Amino acid sequence: MKNFTPLYTLIILGFMGMTHAQQVPGVQSSGPITLSGATAHIGDGTVINDSRIVIDQGRISAIGGDEVTPRGAVIDVTGQHVYPGIIAPVSSLGLVEIDAIRQTRDDAELGEYLPNIRSIIAYNAESRVVESMRPNGVLLAQTTPQGGTISGTSSIVQLDAWNWEDAAVKLDDGIHLHWPDTYRRGRWWMGESRGWTPNKKYGEQTQAIATYFQSGISYTQDQSKEPHEAFKALKGVFDGSKTIYLYADGEREIVDAVSQLKDLAVKRIVLVGGYEAHKIIPFLKAHEIPVIVDRVHATPAQDDDDYDQPFKLPKLLVDGGLLVGLNARGSMERMSTRNLPFYAGHVAGQGLAPEEALKLVTANTAKILGIEGQYGTLTQGKSATLFVSRGDALDMRTNQLTHAFIDGRVLSLETHQTELYERYSEKYGQD
Repeated sequence: MKNFTPLYTLIILGFMGMTHAQQVPGVQSSGPITLSGATAHIGDGTVINDSRIVIDQGRISAIGGDEVTPRGAVIDVTGQHVYPGIIAPVSSLGLVEIDAIRQTRDDAELGEYLPNIRSIIAYNAESRVVESMRPNGVLLAQTTPQGGTISGTSSIVQLDAWNWEDAAVKLDDGIHLHWPDTYRRGRWWMGESRGWTPNKKYGEQTQAIATYFQSGISYTQDQSKEPHEAFKALKGVFDGSKTIYLYADGEREIVDAVSQLKDLAVKRIVLVGGYEAHKIIPFLKAHEIPVIVDRVHATPAQDDDDYDQPFKLPKLLVDGGLLVGLNARGSMERMSTRNLPFYAGHVAGQGLAPEEALKLVTANTAKILGIEGQYGTLTQGKSATLFVSRGDALDMRTNQLTHAFIDGRVLSLETHQTELYERYSEKYGQD
């Protein structure tokens, strides 16, 4: 028995780690609810002071000022602010729990071309990481696979569910394509220079992508061929039912990728990253390419870039007339996702009007993801997915949620972190 002691110790520690109970998903109210008195930030650039919002059967049945008649239970939120739920695109939420434990990482598969890999079936609705998003107002996400050249297919989820079937808002919305770089950093561990060197295989790699897509086109046109799950998954990018999310940063890479995909009759393209997208705004406008900008809390990529280039990129693109959203890709992406509203606030600090900055994480992202019919703004008839904050949701100091709803269900805002806060507040006292 002595030899098995380490195993028993691990089992005990495992149960100790599971003592935090996952919050039970909210339930629909038995009748209408009216939020009264708050400043409503619609998400489309408009604001309603002293608003009234009626929630009924999961939807916003009425929104306005004094002309709206309160119905059902009235919640007085005078002096507070109401916002549409923040949407996190291009995220591994629910796919990875602990980076250091391989068994909890399910965001990537082996292989280069995997359009048929569906992230949604790996989504863990009971993730502690997912739960920790809600107290900052992040209520929806695009759960996205990574790795390889074509990573797989993403889906849109709401962050209050029993399982992935309950969580799904839009299944298989797009395929994620990572375009090769024209330059790469030297692999110092293999004796190469640490600086940037030309990618001598760039042409070969881009041709391989073109050949793969051409094979997909051929497959969709000839139904007599043997079933091929990967090529079947590509069909949607040619008929417009799926979006290609194109990961590219350099000016040349963006132009090459968009031009090649358009030549291959890909209907819908969204650029992810786009670090040098501000250099080719007319090109992107001409092809109607939205941009999901990576985490703005980052350092410049090149030595001769402006020191504040990552901070001001979203405003440059918005001023250029592009449809722009924000994501949290970068170091500690899942932890950073809860900061999406504050990234929007940072962009506002760069000169973008606050209500326009709010669009970057609400209305614009909903439109880019194709869910604007139900989410992204506080609009009569849309889903009642929203939250109430004591202060400005884009300011880390004042975004303190008092209420949150997903599809009209009242959410618990308790998490593992809030439980720890309460525990140690009692031990050490509060100021």
